[in-house]
Amino acid sequence: MKASDLNKSTVDELRSTEAELTKELFNLKFQLHTGRLEDTSKPARIKKDIARVKTVLRAKRG
Repeated sequence: MKASDLNKSTVDELRSTEAELTKELFNLKFQLHTGRLEDTSKPARIKKDIARVKTVLRAKRG
């Protein structure tokens, strides 16, 4: 997910993207702790995507 793609999105789309990513991160953490997660780098990538979305949201608000 690139910041340039996020800049084209509306605020509502960004909020829904953030909610989806947060749910996905929760599921990945659950899989990690139960030992079923194969790609252990995916939670870090999702965290960075959430940070990108929050940064763009803050820039659009202010």
